Amino acid sequence: MTGDPFVAHRSLLFTAAYEMLGSAADAEDVVQETWLRWADLDAQARSEVRDPRAYLVRIVTRQALNRLRTLARRREEYVGEWLPEPLLTSPDVAEDVELAESVSFAMLTVLETLGHTERAVFVLREVFDTPYDEIATAVGKTPMAVRQIAHRAREHVAARRPRKQVSRAEQEAVVARFLSAVRGGDLQQLLDVLAPDVVVIADGGGFVPASRRPVEGARRVAPLLGKLATMDVTFEAIPMWLNGGPAVRLDLDGELTAVASLVITDGRISRLYAVANPQKLARLDQETRLSR
Repeated sequence: MTGDPFVAHRSLLFTAAYEMLGSAADAEDVVQETWLRWADLDAQARSEVRDPRAYLVRIVTRQALNRLRTLARRREEYVGEWLPEPLLTSPDVAEDVELAESVSFAMLTVLETLGHTERAVFVLREVFDTPYDEIATAVGKTPMAVRQIAHRAREHVAARRPRKQVSRAEQEAVVARFLSAVRGGDLQQLLDVLAPDVVVIADGGGFVPASRRPVEGARRVAPLLGKLATMDVTFEAIPMWLNGGPAVRLDLDGELTAVASLVITDGRISRLYAVANPQKLARLDQETRLSR
């Protein structure tokens, strides 16, 4: 076990940056920038850091806020729907309910609707239980202002986040039904496993064909999914865990083509977040360590 605080907290720093940015590549850049600033401190300066974790989180937050301004401009020019970069996670991540929820596609898309400072404050307070005075130092606000920001952000997220927890056993059962229906191209089975008001949000980034608007309703979604079994290619639909939740990987002719994060409500799939942008699929060959 290393005694270097940066190494000890690296997965936490990445998790915080990722939740603030929704991009693993940008989160890695922020963590690297944080390391460079930590490495620049000499032994005397490091010895004067009373709480290395808080110090490193503060640097990550400031770097993430700077990066968010750049990302905001980039996302304004994004082709079609924008979704977070998916992370391959172990099923164990789902056991930490708060962590799994905080990195879920459902939560990250809600966080996209917050202002930059609101998002950072929410992540630090609600996910990492960071004291208000530490958050204030990180975001350049007073503790009182941070409390007000946190309250507004909490109410905003609470009004939009999924409210029901689903057991791992139920998730796996629904995914199995879904995969059976997709593999067989069975329209009725698809209608049975999809919620009537299911929504599919697809992110192709302009690189591959994808609907540029959400597709709503089982009667529209089921036929689209049913067509996969009739394609003139070899296709596989494989269960996996993304961002702490159930998901499906789609391979065409042996090549990873897309992944879909699934939201399950009352025994049916109520939302699919499908990512086909090849630039966002690069990290799916190995699990990402997350912590809080």
